[in-house]
Order: sequence, then C-alpha cells, then structure tokens
Amino acid sequence: MPNVEFKVGHKDYTLSCQDGEEKLLRRAAGMLDAEARQILEQAGRMPEPRLLLLAGLMLADRTSALEDRAASAERELARLKSNPVRVEVPVIPPEIGEVMAELAARAEALADKAEEMLAEDVPGEDMPADDDDQPA
Repeated sequence: MPNVEFKVGHKDYTLSCQDGEEKLLRRAAGMLDAEARQILEQAGRMPEPRLLLLAGLMLADRTSALEDRAASAERELARLKSNPVRVEVPVIPPEIGEVMAELAARAEALADKAEEMLAEDVPGEDMPADDDDQPA
C-alpha cells in the first residue's frame, strides 16, 4: 500500500491508500487544504480539529450546491428528452414555381417590348447584338 504525504492548513499528514488511488487522494487533500487555507486567512490560527471540521463543512456545502445543480440539469434534460421542441421548417408551396415562371415570362416580355421601343426611337440604327449572338 502506497503512502501519500500532503498538507492541510498548517499540518503535514501521511495516509495509506490502495494502489492507483494516490492521485485521487492528493486531489481530495488539495481541495481540503484550499478550504483550510481560506479559513486560516479569515480567522487566523485555530486548533486542527476545528480547522478540519470547518474545511469539511465548507466542502460539503459546495458539494451539496453542485449536487442540486446536477439534479436540476438532469430534470431539465429528462423534460427535454420526453417533450422535445418541435422545429418546423417552412415548405415552399408547389404553386410558387408556377408563379415564378409567370413572373419570368412577364419580365422577358417587358424586356422585349423595351428593346422594340428603343429600336423605334433611334431611326437607322440597329440595336447592338447580344454577346451571345456574335461568333466566337
């Protein structure tokens, strides 16, 4: 069994743990030490049992708040899974294609009429050919 050395507040500790749990123990001890240091900064030096009790209570309070948030998030997730928001995508009605074709035909007719009127206003001059009409 490996031994892990760590410090909490102002005291050094050594604990045995199972193989592979050293990292977890160091992390937990680090969290406890962080709480203990905050308490010592605010209250000054105090007896070890009281410091450990207060640090443990602070961690328990934080853990309780996190558990409440996790439970709330799990309830919200379950609600969303059981009643997903329906997303509707608008579909273009088939008659729109017909209307667009009619508008395109009208636009072409107007363009043809405008070209004819321009050709009549300028006597003796032919309208220039489109680029598409010229040989390549």
